[in-house]
Amino acid sequence: MVRSDRLNGQIRKALSGFYYVYAEGETYQTRARGNFRNRKITPLVGDDVIFESDNLTDGYLLEILPRENELVRPSVANVDIGVVVMSMIEPNFSYNLLDRFLVALEHKRIQPVIYLTKIDLLEEAGLKQLDNIRQVYQSSYPIIIGDRSDEDQRSIRELEQYFPDRLTVFMGQSGAGKSTLLNKISPELQLTTGEISEALGRGKHTTRHVELIPLYDGLVADTPGFSSIEFLEMDAVELPKQFPEFVKASTGCKFRECMHRKEPGCEVKKEVAEGTIAQVRYDNYLQFLSEIEDRRPVYKKKSKGN
Repeated sequence: MVRSDRLNGQIRKALSGFYYVYAEGETYQTRARGNFRNRKITPLVGDDVIFESDNLTDGYLLEILPRENELVRPSVANVDIGVVVMSMIEPNFSYNLLDRFLVALEHKRIQPVIYLTKIDLLEEAGLKQLDNIRQVYQSSYPIIIGDRSDEDQRSIRELEQYFPDRLTVFMGQSGAGKSTLLNKISPELQLTTGEISEALGRGKHTTRHVELIPLYDGLVADTPGFSSIEFLEMDAVELPKQFPEFVKASTGCKFRECMHRKEPGCEVKKEVAEGTIAQVRYDNYLQFLSEIEDRRPVYKKKSKGN
């Protein structure tokens, strides 16, 4: 029975100006009050909200409750788990791209899970690289090995354990198999797959509406998500905090706000030299740091020219 009350709920879908809010076992179609636009507030899928309604089709959002985090492409709020899908081959694995995803998720306080695909296509050199990937990341992140035909359900079951009571999104390389993986987890999604579809359908996936699907006692965003990352919201001093092994080592650094680049007595540089911290992670860190530092003067020059 529907009643006209202030209710607490969660936005599960946003489409054509309507927000579909789940509350007390029902889904309410709502609109945002006009003052949301005046206050430059855009409700997002995943938002916890206060709304009012006296039937299932004519509700109004009254308030967006504080967010834990938010992502763009897909636009989702209050994300708990980010599954980073990376291919070992076709396209080839990229430490740099994986680290971009991991840093972005760490910055948003989202737990990353690494899911590696196309293992069955690897030859000897690729299998050696797989061992190295495990050595680099397994101390900081869960790693799931997928796409072994005889154990495919094993990897899916391993992934599903992260879903209960959490909101999960997928991201990773274009062509790595995000849509294929989502279809295995929930066949009713029927997302477009295949090399040509991955290339041509990317815009379609990023512009289509996002919906949260209840799966395995949790919620999963029904979109393969974004495939590239820029560090637009991060300051240089924040970057070292997004590498868990750096955070652990930094307690031994001489300087409290050590940037692990030129400072004397840096424990991170010491552990890189000893092989405790992977050289590839440190090299990527230095590249990301340069990108962030190089970005800032560009914005300042633009503002002066206006």
